[in-house]
Amino acid sequence: MTDLDPAKLRAAQAAAGLVTEGMIVGLGSGTTASLVIRQLGERVRREGLTLVGVPTSEATADLARVELIPLKDLDDVDDVDMDIDGADEVDPQFRLIKGRGGALLREKIVATASRRRVIVVAPGKRVDRLGRKYPVPLEVSPFGIRHTERYLQALGATTSIRRESDGSAMITDGGHQIIDCRFASIDDPEDLDRRLRSVVGVFETGLFLGLCDLLVVGHEDQAELIERPPA
Repeated sequence: MTDLDPAKLRAAQAAAGLVTEGMIVGLGSGTTASLVIRQLGERVRREGLTLVGVPTSEATADLARVELIPLKDLDDVDDVDMDIDGADEVDPQFRLIKGRGGALLREKIVATASRRRVIVVAPGKRVDRLGRKYPVPLEVSPFGIRHTERYLQALGATTSIRRESDGSAMITDGGHQIIDCRFASIDDPEDLDRRLRSVVGVFETGLFLGLCDLLVVGHEDQAELIERPPA
């Protein structure tokens, strides 16, 4: 799947269309979020739309600047009107796995600070149960990472420390590392999230729970907008 995938493009266009004049918008990270940013840039140039972006990664900030989207740091705004991001998996309760791009900590901070959270996906990202396709990434301290990994394995995880193509450890924008955790089955995401976050050295998990209000699902010929089901 590439940035030119029709379903992703439809979804990105629909999500960018939700932004209204003067909004403060959280800008997610990853390929789908990048498509949304490009669509917002197109609206800025074509319509004169004004907005302020709050980026969740350095790569996102760089792209937003190219697209002429003004930026502010999260602590320089009182509220974020809408956060737009992608996801690796989404289940029927709109619980998510995110973090393949390694920006999960900043993404979750911005999502938590936002009034409305919009998640943009292609149909293949929808699953009946989290963990079917992707591991749960954890942003962790580089100090003592092997010990942290061992504690996670004791919780039932099959772990791997994420690395770059040259074999070096992947370092996040915050100077942390990523451990990817696979589980035989994730029956209770909320309980798993609590147990993972109880491990000393874990800063944040890629389980995004209660952080999606609207799901935008792209198809080749249209985009489907689905509100989060009642709890």
